[in-house]
Amino acid sequence: MIHLLVGNTGAGKSTYANSLKSDTKGIIFTLDKWNKVLFLDDKTEKDGLDWFLERIERSELLMQDLILQLENAKVDSILDVGLSKFSHREKYRKFAEENNLEVKIHFLDISKEIRKERILKRNLEKGETFEFEVSENDFEFMEKWFEGPTDSELEKAIIIKE
Repeated sequence: MIHLLVGNTGAGKSTYANSLKSDTKGIIFTLDKWNKVLFLDDKTEKDGLDWFLERIERSELLMQDLILQLENAKVDSILDVGLSKFSHREKYRKFAEENNLEVKIHFLDISKEIRKERILKRNLEKGETFEFEVSENDFEFMEKWFEGPTDSELEKAIIIKE
């Protein structure tokens, strides 16, 4: 099974992924960690959103290969990969359908105020789920970038409220 974790910046996806891992014995794919390890040291001032999106796409091709291997081993995949856009979530639904995999959406529906507090705290404490600092500008960008799940996406979803 593929677990798609959906929620805007600071919703608690990484923390939730860790608890879901305990419940399912699944493997977590955290895109922030992949980006930090594989790409951030190579980023220059002129590299923008398109630079990140291209690297995300390459990372996800590897993730999909690993997801299929895990599925054959009867291990769940927990995707903490952003999924901020409907098209991104749809890509994984189609991938699952093409490979006869079950998908479950987990929507972390958390208010902006709480999410912002969490980001500020995470930036200061640099705890377990910290990968890089999220600036005020990055947070506000993601507020506009994020597309909440549609009603049809939420029909069978697990919804986590504050």
